[in-house]
Parts: sequence; C-alpha cells; structure tokens
Amino acid sequence: MEKSVREQCAKRWEALKSERSSWMDHWEQISRVLLPRAGRFLVTDNNRGDKRHNKILDNTGTRALRTLSGGMMAGMTSPARPWFRLTTRDARLDETYEVKQWTSRVTALMQMIFNRSNVYRALQSAYEELGAFGTTATIMLDDFDSVIHCMPLTIGEFAIATGSRSQINTLYREFRMTVAALVEEFGYENVCRSTQQLYDKGRLDDWITVINAIEPRKVRDPHRKNALNMPYRSVYFAANCRRDSLLRESGYRHFPVLAARWSVTGGDIYGTSPGMEALGDLRQLQQEQLYKGKAIAYQADPPVIVPADLRNQEDNLVPGGVVYLDTPSQAQGVRSSYEVPLQLQYLLADIQDVRDRVDQAFYKDIFMMIAGSQNDRMTATEVAERHEEKMLMLGPVLERLNAELLDPLITMTFDRMVLSDLLPPIPDALQGVELNVDFVSILAQAQRAISTNAIDRFTQNLGQLVAIKPELVDKFDADYWADYYADALGI
Repeated sequence: MEKSVREQCAKRWEALKSERSSWMDHWEQISRVLLPRAGRFLVTDNNRGDKRHNKILDNTGTRALRTLSGGMMAGMTSPARPWFRLTTRDARLDETYEVKQWTSRVTALMQMIFNRSNVYRALQSAYEELGAFGTTATIMLDDFDSVIHCMPLTIGEFAIATGSRSQINTLYREFRMTVAALVEEFGYENVCRSTQQLYDKGRLDDWITVINAIEPRKVRDPHRKNALNMPYRSVYFAANCRRDSLLRESGYRHFPVLAARWSVTGGDIYGTSPGMEALGDLRQLQQEQLYKGKAIAYQADPPVIVPADLRNQEDNLVPGGVVYLDTPSQAQGVRSSYEVPLQLQYLLADIQDVRDRVDQAFYKDIFMMIAGSQNDRMTATEVAERHEEKMLMLGPVLERLNAELLDPLITMTFDRMVLSDLLPPIPDALQGVELNVDFVSILAQAQRAISTNAIDRFTQNLGQLVAIKPELVDKFDADYWADYYADALGI
C-alpha cells in the first residue's frame, strides 16, 4: 500500500537528521565560542533567554565575524549602491539604447523591492551564518505588500539534500509555533483536534512542533498549473497529530530556498567555514584569557601562609589591614605561600598572536581595508592594486555565493515580478532573449579590476608613444574605450 505524503516526509526527515548528525556537535562547539545565540540544536531552543555567553572570555572571534558579515554585506550586496545589473549574452544587443533602458528600469524595480522587503536583513544573517557554520538557508515567500518576504533559518533547525549535480534542491526543517500562530497561518479547520482543543481552552501560547518539507515533486501533471502539480512541493504537518493529517500541501515553480555554502569539500552536502578553521584558535584564546585572569589574581591576591594563632583574624589580611605579631609562634609572620615571578608579557604576546590568527581567518584585514579607508573616492582599481592578492583569496567564495545565493535571489524575484505584472513593456529586441545577471558590487569590481589595470597601462604607454609616432593614435578607439571601461567599472 502506498504511503501517505506525511509518512513519506516523516521518513525522509528522519533520514536527513541521521545524515546531518555528524555535523551537529561541530556546529554546537562553534556556537559556544562564537555565536552563542545562534543555532537550534534542540527543537525547544527557540525563544530561550538563558545566559549563553559564559564560554566567551575574549570576544575577538565574534567581532571578527561581525566584520566579515558586514564586509560581505557592504562589498557584495550593499543597499546603498547598485550591486547587480541585467544583461543579455549578446554584447552588441546590450549596447542598444532600448535594451539598456529596459534592463536599467527592471534593475531599479528589483532594488526597490529588496529595500521594501526584508531581503537585506536576511542577507546579513546569511553572511553571519556562512562565516560561522559554513551553511545557510533562507526561505523566500510571496508577500502581497512587498512582493517577496525572506524567512532566514539558523543552523541546526534545518537539513538539506543535493541533486545529481550537487545543487541543493531539498530542505526539511523542524520548528515550533504557538497555537495562536498555527491557527492564524493554517486555519482552524486544518489543525488537528488536539490543537483545536488547546485553542478553544484559550491556551494560545502553548508550543506545537511543526515539520516543513520542501523538495522536488516526483509525481505531477506538467500540463496542470495548480499548486499540487508544480515542480516543487511544500508540505507542513504537526508532529503531534495523526499519521495521515497535513496542515498544508502547496507548490513552487522554483526551489524557494536560498541555500548557500562557504566552501564545499568533494561531495559533501554541508559547507566548511572560517569559523571551523578558527575553532582551535578560539578555544586557545578563551583558555589563555582564563590563565591571564588567574595570573593577575595570584599577583593581586596571592594565597598566604599564616600562623595558626591568627586563624580568627582573617579581616586583618585584606589590603590595608594591620597584623600584630607579639608571640614567638608568630615570629615568621604572614608571607606568600610561594614566590613565582609571573611574567605576563609572554602570555599577552601569545594572546595577541592568537587574536591576529583569528582576524586573518575571518578576513578582517581585507574588509577593514575597504571599509576603513580614509579615501572615500578610492576606486575598485586602486583597491585591486593595493591588495590584489588578498582579494583574489575571496574569489572562489564570491563565485560560489553568486551561484548559490544571489543568482537564485534575483531569478526568483524576477519570476515574482512577472507573476505580479510589475515589469515595464518588453522591447521587441528582447523577445525570446535569455537574460543574464552581471554582478557589479565593490568586491566583484575588485575581482575584475585586473582588466582595468591592463587598460590603464596600455593607454598610458600608448600616450607616450604617440608623442614619438603620432600615427599610432589611429589604434585608439575612444568611443569603444569609454563603453568598455564603463562596463568594467559597473557604470
């Protein structure tokens, strides 16, 4: 007998949790010394305000991660400047006025949608999770007011799977909702009887565990356009309800999850991160800060040897106290139990060395170079000239995030704009033409600035040679140079 949809999803959820289990302890260790408020390693971890920062004695790693996420935000997806543009795969077609005008208007509309929705807040959270845990996931939902709405997830509350080409195409998550929120989202008639009873009794703030499965739909009729025949299905069911009941089953035209990884080794599903590389240094830093505190405490308030006659006079041993010695048994007086010359300068030097390693693991030197520059007119070419080697280190990461995070974001937003009839009239030249996304952020420009450096050297040398041989000026096409250079700089 064929299993119900709920049974299929419940069985796969258990398999995905088993596959994910070997990563959970690693993520939890990183969370303790880096982001104590991040991560959901038990379904009951949400909305808990207990102290979680007691394992952090030195917050260098947390501040470095904050610099990394802020630098990625400002360098890749800054809300204050254009960071992408729409083009075609035909360079000559891109140069036509009507195409440039249309793509510019659509790009401006997309940026307006991003600003009106919570996209940038979700991206900031995604960059932080990527730097710490190496894997992030954000669900993109339709929204009547802002076109799209992002639901960022934290590590531990979701599990993912990949397709035949290692692209992420499945996400399962387990989370909790209050009775009131559950009824509001799915309707009173769709929740199970036990939840209805809680709602009727007024226990609106009781927690209900919910599982959401988003995955490719195996059986569907592609000729039917309803939600139950779309390429991807989304299934919600409550963990405490009967085996065949669902809260909702719907569908998506595209995989509605922005799932990205910092770096992937071989056929791994989950990614590695700077936080994993820095975990040993982060632990050492906390241990050395503990040793430093103990050393200072020994110097400031050392243990002492006291004659037995002074057993009940401990108050005299505090700073500024007076100890009177008037009996032979007190001849040796009060003295430190041992004399150890604690030379803190060596410990402080090693702590600074560990801090530097942590900062380098999170690329703090690169992002502070961009964000902390005193020259507010520094071009991407100047950035590349000064730190070209450092920027090239981020190349593979940028390419992966463009492919797994930003490309799907723009594609799904464009699809929502089409369905909402928000696009301006499409020019005839673009009918049937495939569009392409070109990233023009600060980091993307810095990666491409090598080409502008070559252009600068060529034009400079050509200008010097023209003074000797004037006919060489015919080699220089000023109009083409202006267009090419503007495109290279993202203008």
